Amino acid sequence: MNLPVRDLDASAAFYEAIGAMRNPQFSDDSAKSYMFSETIAVMLLTHARYGEFTSRPIGDARAESQALLAISVDSREAVDATLNAGADAGGTADPNPPQDHGFMYSRSIEDPDGYVWELVWMDPAAVAGDMSLQ
Repeated sequence: MNLPVRDLDASAAFYEAIGAMRNPQFSDDSAKSYMFSETIAVMLLTHARYGEFTSRPIGDARAESQALLAISVDSREAVDATLNAGADAGGTADPNPPQDHGFMYSRSIEDPDGYVWELVWMDPAAVAGDMSLQ
C-alpha cells in the first residue's frame, strides 16, 4: 500500500511506534518502506513522489474517509498498548468509537495524515468457529 504523507519523518515515527519495521532497501529522502509482516508493506511517500504515480489529486484523509485499514494484534492489552504508542508518536487515539464484542476488541488510531487504522484482537477460539463465546 502506498500512502502520500505531508511529513515523512513524523509519519515514519508513527509507523515505527505501532510496530512496523523500516525496510531501508526501499527507503530514501522521498519514500520510506515499512513492513508489518513478510507480506504486508506500507510505503510512505512525500506528496511530490506520490504524484509521480498518479494524475489524480491527493485527497485529504483528515476530511474524508478513504479507507479503514486493520492490523491484527495478539491480545486486548496489545490493542491498548499499540494505540497508546501510536498516540505518543503523533497519532490521534479513537477517532472512531472502540468496539468490544467479547470475542473481538478493537480501537482505532489516526496517523498524522488522517489515515485510520483499526487495531483488532479476536479470540482464537472464535476465529476457529466457536461463536458460542458471544
